[in-house]
Amino acid sequence: MSVEKFIPQIWSARLLNHLDKRHVYLNLLNRDYEGEIKNFGDTVKVNQIGDITIKDYTKGTDIEAPEDVSGAQQELKIDQAKYFNFSIDDVDNAQTNPKLMDKAMERAAYAMNDVVDAFAANLLAINVHTDNTIGDDTTPKVPTKETAYDLLVDLGVKLTEANVPTVGRWVVIPAWYHGLLLKDQRFVGNGTDYNKAILEGGEVGNAAGFTVYVSNNVPNTTKTKYKIIGGTEEAGSYAEQILKTEAYRPEKRFSDAVKGLHVYGAKVFQSKCIAVLTANPE
Repeated sequence: MSVEKFIPQIWSARLLNHLDKRHVYLNLLNRDYEGEIKNFGDTVKVNQIGDITIKDYTKGTDIEAPEDVSGAQQELKIDQAKYFNFSIDDVDNAQTNPKLMDKAMERAAYAMNDVVDAFAANLLAINVHTDNTIGDDTTPKVPTKETAYDLLVDLGVKLTEANVPTVGRWVVIPAWYHGLLLKDQRFVGNGTDYNKAILEGGEVGNAAGFTVYVSNNVPNTTKTKYKIIGGTEEAGSYAEQILKTEAYRPEKRFSDAVKGLHVYGAKVFQSKCIAVLTANPE
């Protein structure tokens, strides 16, 4: 029976490989705690260190007792679980035919990715600090080819005022906003060759101190009120695991099938590391 030769590790690795290639929002969060995740329902305790006080030093006098370093403890929960389940004519042949295996896992990964990436996008959008917003659902901005770049500059200013480092900043925009930037020489002329090509993973160039990504998962309400999110990976964490990949014989079909269980979780730990521009297309 062909399922006896099924190697789940191979399929799991191929699925995660495709997920990594297609992630946009998820690849912009850190994965510092991913190795600690084993099962659905797992919880990782994360300590957020508080501020350290800087004091004056006077020569020849004793310094004060050391401060206790403490911080609020937060939890990263793996509280999301999704599965895939598809059949193919011959699992054994799929394992000896990389193109067939890749195609099957690529389609599963594409569908899975769309769900989890939208999950991360919405998580970021609803957890932005109130001081880091430009526009809102009542009065969204309406960018033009003359103002789209400037609004990204303003988004960067929000982060700088919140003491967010300038290194590693990213912003995710919808396709229509990218179209406006392409009409602005400040974007097109910045790293010319670099900005001409759409790179794997949705990266399309640099603008206003951000690495710019394009995604169709930018949160919106019926093609309005787009939540254009900028930030750094320090905003939050994401963790995922493919817990199960199994081959089996469907009772009522003359075929072999493969099913897999994907568990994941994400949390925003530092809301000031996110800034959101609410915008409508022209």
